[in-house]
Amino acid sequence: MERVKFGNTDSMVTPMGVGTYYDFRWIGLAKVLRVKPGKDRRVSAIKAGLDSGINFIDTAEIYETEPFVREAIKGRNREDVFIATKVFPLHYSFDGVVKSCERSLRKLGTGYIDLYQLHMHSSPEKVKDALRGLEKLKDDGKIKHIGISNFNLKQTEEAVSFMKKHEIKSTQMNFNVAHRNIEKDLVPYCKENGIAILAYYPLAHGVLTSQSSIGKEVLDEIEKNHGKKTIPQIVLNWFYSKYDSVYPIPRASNPDHVKENAGSVGWKMAPEEITMLEDAASKIQGPSWSGDNTA
Repeated sequence: MERVKFGNTDSMVTPMGVGTYYDFRWIGLAKVLRVKPGKDRRVSAIKAGLDSGINFIDTAEIYETEPFVREAIKGRNREDVFIATKVFPLHYSFDGVVKSCERSLRKLGTGYIDLYQLHMHSSPEKVKDALRGLEKLKDDGKIKHIGISNFNLKQTEEAVSFMKKHEIKSTQMNFNVAHRNIEKDLVPYCKENGIAILAYYPLAHGVLTSQSSIGKEVLDEIEKNHGKKTIPQIVLNWFYSKYDSVYPIPRASNPDHVKENAGSVGWKMAPEEITMLEDAASKIQGPSWSGDNTA
C-alpha cells in the first residue's frame, strides 16, 4: 500500500489507519471487570490491517486496547509502524501526561510513541499544562509528534498559541461524507497551518456501509469508472480523493472488514463523482453526529 507524509512531518503513513475504540460498554467491562470480549478477533483485525499494508494504528489509554496493539505488532519492525495514542483529561497536568505516557509505553511495549494526543478539550489552564508535558516528552524522545482530539476551531487556535517549542501536528475529529460540519472552519484552518486530520467514525457508525446510504446510481457510476467497489471502499476513498492530509481510521474489529477497507486505497474519484457522492450522503440522517468524544 502506498505511503504518504503525515501532514507536514517526515513520518510516512498509509492514507488510512485502523482504530481500536469499540464502545463505552466494552471499555466499562475491560476497566471494571477486566473482561475484554472478542480480544483474539480484535487483535486479528489489527494484524489483518498490517498484513494488508496499513501501518497506522490509533488507540488511547482509555480504550484499554494498547495491549492489543502490542500483541499485533509483535515480531514486526517497529520503525515500520506508526502508533498514535491519547492521554485522557483526567491526567492533564505536566506530571500527569508524563506518567500517562510512561504507562502507555509499557502497555504498547515500545520505546516511543509516534503521535501522542490530548484526547479532548478541558480547561485552558489544564490544556496548557498538559501541552507543556507533551513538549517535554518530545524533547526526551518519548514521542515524535504532538496532536489533539475533539477540539473545535477556537480551542484548536488556543492550543496552537500555547505551544512554546514544538508544533501541534494533528487533530482528530468525527468526520465523514455525511457529517462534514468541520469543513466550514476547522478543515481550512488545518490546511493553512499544516495540521493533519484523523477522521474517526469515517463510516458513521456503520450507517455508510450499505447501498441504501448512497444509492445504486452512485455505486453504478463509480463502478463503471473504477471497477467493482464496495460501499465502505467508496466512502473511505472520498477522503483521499478530496484531501491530502485527512486520514480515516475505521474501527478494526473484524478482520474481513479491515481487509475490505484496505481496498479503498490506490484509486481516486473524479471531482464529479465526489459531488455525486456528497449529494447522496447529504440526505442521510445519522444516528448522532455529535460524536462520543472518546474516539
